[in-house]
Amino acid sequence: MSKPRKRSSGSSAHKYPREARLNELLREVIAEELVRIDDERLAFVTITAIDVDAELNRAIVYFDSLTDEEGDEEILNTLGELRIRIQSSVGRQIRTKKTPILDFRPDTVIRAAARIDEVLRIDRERREAMEQGTYVVPDTE
Repeated sequence: MSKPRKRSSGSSAHKYPREARLNELLREVIAEELVRIDDERLAFVTITAIDVDAELNRAIVYFDSLTDEEGDEEILNTLGELRIRIQSSVGRQIRTKKTPILDFRPDTVIRAAARIDEVLRIDRERREAMEQGTYVVPDTE
């Protein structure tokens, strides 16, 4: 009778789930493809996260840019025009049976975090001004 096989502790043993690895791989491939495309409408776009469904049918690609919400429509239109090219690149570079359909969306989490940081900064400045006695109550009329 043979002994049960032990899992190797080499590089083939993965420490996090397949979906997380695929999400990160897709993020890298898509970001590199955007650099290769070199479209100035996407010059300040960053791919922040990917969310692939379990069946690999769809992947939501979250992005952020320096243009914030004002530039989202143009960026979404541009990414929509380039979706097939980006998807083809993904299909060539990842080793899966299926290539997910890419769906691009602005990353609202990053923007919400920036708003929270701004509110906290204003509150901190107000408290510091109150401690120093230099705070002026804003006129509400």
